[in-house]
Amino acid sequence: MVHSSYSFVSLLLSSILALIMLGVGLSLTSRDFKNLFLYPRPLFFGLASQIIVLPIIAFTIAFFSNMPLPFKVGLIILAACPGGTTSGVLTYFFKGNVALSITFTSINSIITLFTIPLIVNLSLLYFFGQATLIHLSYLETIIQIFSVTLIPAFIGVFIRTYNPVFALKAQAPLRYILIAALAVIYVVYFFAGNNTGGTGITAKEVYNILPYALLLNALCMAWGFFLGVITKLGTRNSYTIGIEASVHNTTLAFLVAGTLLHNQDMIKPALIYAMFSFWTAIIYSYLIKRFYYTEVFSDFKS
Repeated sequence: MVHSSYSFVSLLLSSILALIMLGVGLSLTSRDFKNLFLYPRPLFFGLASQIIVLPIIAFTIAFFSNMPLPFKVGLIILAACPGGTTSGVLTYFFKGNVALSITFTSINSIITLFTIPLIVNLSLLYFFGQATLIHLSYLETIIQIFSVTLIPAFIGVFIRTYNPVFALKAQAPLRYILIAALAVIYVVYFFAGNNTGGTGITAKEVYNILPYALLLNALCMAWGFFLGVITKLGTRNSYTIGIEASVHNTTLAFLVAGTLLHNQDMIKPALIYAMFSFWTAIIYSYLIKRFYYTEVFSDFKS
């Protein structure tokens, strides 16, 4: 089962992400979340984009690619998955709209419980001429969202509210310590074998899928930022939507393709995507900051 193959690294990654989300919460106040719901346009546009546009981008790439059919479906499964906790972490490191990122990931993770089965079945019907009954565990997903994302973040908000001096002092060292820890775990994820929870992807498979996975990543990233620009959401929100659109929850893609569809080949686009999406998001963050003449770890000027 693919689920158990990745349990060690997934558990380690989830633990680090939960710790990082605690640090993320230290940078937030209740006003950040209140403002988000008073001015919900960034959240609305981001959710609509994730549900509708990103799967269309993936389908277009798959349609024109020369990948085997299981890889094509795997790419669409990946695009249908919401942003993961990593997107919130990166948004925090590079001073995007963290409240937007956390709320977006949480709401979208619940919405996609209903949209993923629809999108996956449409892709299976188109490429294979058949559909499969897919059922995602609502309770398991909600528990994961709360335990890894919301609860640690709100503990951080609680600390920030009642001990702001400590919270402000802790942010700077935490940012560098935790980003290093996250980078280490992704290196482990890349190099580990199947028996220890890594990918175990062959070079031939990487060369086959990588160009299309990179194209999906770049187009999702560009579309997210462009959407924010054309809807006049501001640079900070545009940057955040770009991160959310390009850093997908690959663990959920593993579950859908491997555990629910029992197709190991459909997992491989998500495996390869997980190898580089963290690093391309860092490059994207750096380029956006430099384009707007802003220091990498400073607030956006607009």
